[in-house]
Amino acid sequence: MTGETDLNKLLKTLKPRLHTGDYVFCVVQDPAGVDPEDILLLFKEEEGSTIILRKERADQLQLEYSFVASWITLTVHSSLEAVGLTAAFATALAKEGVSCNVVAAYYHDHLFVDKKDTERAMAILGRLGE
Repeated sequence: MTGETDLNKLLKTLKPRLHTGDYVFCVVQDPAGVDPEDILLLFKEEEGSTIILRKERADQLQLEYSFVASWITLTVHSSLEAVGLTAAFATALAKEGVSCNVVAAYYHDHLFVDKKDTERAMAILGRLGE
């Protein structure tokens, strides 16, 4: 099943969904020390492996982090080849002073916004479809 590429259709059907909990980005040198079931995302960089996981699990593992985020999924099935979707929602959020870290997965885009901006981000994303 291929995803949607038409920007107008994507924006009208974003349907953002807020996940419960707090999420953090941590850097580990060896991700094998973290249970794969706890890792939402793993990305290897030259400096170390970035992982996203629940804040409470990071605290249990005594991992350092500096950003506590809410996780929002855009439930529309967007194509990895879609043009302009990330720019559209990132621009809308930026105009309101909301920072956003984006993970584009196969079916959906996932946004991580500062916990304090959760309600505003959901409202902004909801308006994009109007």
